[in-house]
Amino acid sequence: MRKMKRNRFAPKLLAPMLWLGLASATTAQDYDLVILNGRVMDPETMLDAVLNVGIKDGMISKITSSAIEGDKTIDAKNLVVAPGFIDTHFHALDGLSLKLAALDGVTTGMDLEAGAIHVGEWYAEKDKGWPLNYGTGVSQQMTRMRVHDTEIDTSGPHDVTSIFELLGKSMQDGTPGWSVSRSNKDQMNQILQYLDEEFRQGAIGLSSTVGYMTQGVTTYEMFKSQEAAARYGRLTGAHVRFHGNPSNPEGPLGFSEIFANAIALNAPLSLSHNNEYGWWENEEKLQAARKQGYNVWSEYYPYSAASTAISAEIFHPEKFKVLSGGLPYEEVIFDPVQDKFLTQAEWEKTSAEHPERSIFAFNRKRDDWLPYWLRMPHMIVASDAMWSGKGIDSWDLDPTEYVGHPRTAGTRGKVLSAARENGVPLMFTIAQMSYWPAKHLGDTGLKAMQARGRLQEGKVADITIFNPETVKDNATYTKGEQGLPTSGIPYVIVSGVEVVSQGEFNLDAKPGKPIRFPVEAEGRFEPISVEGWTD
Repeated sequence: MRKMKRNRFAPKLLAPMLWLGLASATTAQDYDLVILNGRVMDPETMLDAVLNVGIKDGMISKITSSAIEGDKTIDAKNLVVAPGFIDTHFHALDGLSLKLAALDGVTTGMDLEAGAIHVGEWYAEKDKGWPLNYGTGVSQQMTRMRVHDTEIDTSGPHDVTSIFELLGKSMQDGTPGWSVSRSNKDQMNQILQYLDEEFRQGAIGLSSTVGYMTQGVTTYEMFKSQEAAARYGRLTGAHVRFHGNPSNPEGPLGFSEIFANAIALNAPLSLSHNNEYGWWENEEKLQAARKQGYNVWSEYYPYSAASTAISAEIFHPEKFKVLSGGLPYEEVIFDPVQDKFLTQAEWEKTSAEHPERSIFAFNRKRDDWLPYWLRMPHMIVASDAMWSGKGIDSWDLDPTEYVGHPRTAGTRGKVLSAARENGVPLMFTIAQMSYWPAKHLGDTGLKAMQARGRLQEGKVADITIFNPETVKDNATYTKGEQGLPTSGIPYVIVSGVEVVSQGEFNLDAKPGKPIRFPVEAEGRFEPISVEGWTD
């Protein structure tokens, strides 16, 4: 792909005057939905004014200071009318967790870190009806499972809602091949051919959790996997090696590997949850690359604890000593099901009995780092929202029944509240949650994102309406409170349809649209060979 021009977050002072100047020429007409008297904010044009918004056929048809009427009306006085929040690290793929994300202002949720396999079938399932816009990358982890754990049935679509079950099955023979087995030439070609087919089917990018496969994935396999995505101009979203390692050089090395590959391939790169030791170095490199025209960025979520499978290799004693910086298990590992911190003996017992369970791993330094992340350009907000385990039909369950990380329910509320307390301009925060994710994904050629993340005429009517003075998160790490919804977000609109209205989730609304690349007639797979290595 071609290098992108540098994108500056610079005020365009004439934009509000242009909008208001044109307003006098508008004429009243009927719309499907009108939003009146709201503070309309658009980070791309720097529009910030009290205006009316008319929506027709799922699109923003008019933004004006003139009076307009519609079939439905929302009075947004004293509220902000913003582009819908876009989450690129989104595992909330069951009813309850997705509802909590919607109540937190999300209009588009894409899993670009863990991803899915058989993505054509994955999209076909969601196409039957989904509340939010949806998208996925192809899972490197489960693709390796197709090759290195052939005893497991991996047919049909799989994503984070089934991956933990597959991980458990991979352990039954004593060897999780997806994690520890190194690929020979034929196995690597099979993996790359599988990846290529997923890109042909429209996968948004390569979703890499190489941080859980440090023993199995060689640097060459990682490079060739990123290259497979780059042939289509697709991004790599990466949970890198050594993520969480609090030492130097180990901490930043995992990012440097993925980053060097992206630069060599001139390919898009999204660094997943850049919220651990060395994040400042990673950000400096990303900024330098963007100045040269590369389409690279990172993400964060505003919590001191991570969440992942209890059986992850990083929690095994020898690696845990490094990860924790010498702290004992009972100061780091929290089990939300048992609602307590675990000793090493309790971790060993629970991980053996419930290897699929998600736990919290605390790093208190994140609290000190958060004020910097709130001000970091192109460091987007992405929740890493976890699914509840309650099943796809859990839409009407009470939020108190959610067991999992509070980031699913509270990420946007927590960011907006923290930004307000730290004096961060609201326009900047909206850019982190709406515009920059849409901008970077749109620059990969993803047309659906070129029409979102903006509050402009002619764009898709994905809109989040919130109270800038009162919006706040309520979810905590305590059992029963982990899914308490964010307050201060009364309306969430997807393609012109109210998914959240007056603070209530609409169980019947299914306006979500697929976010994907077009299916191509032919693939672009190029096998590796000894001749190729020595050419």
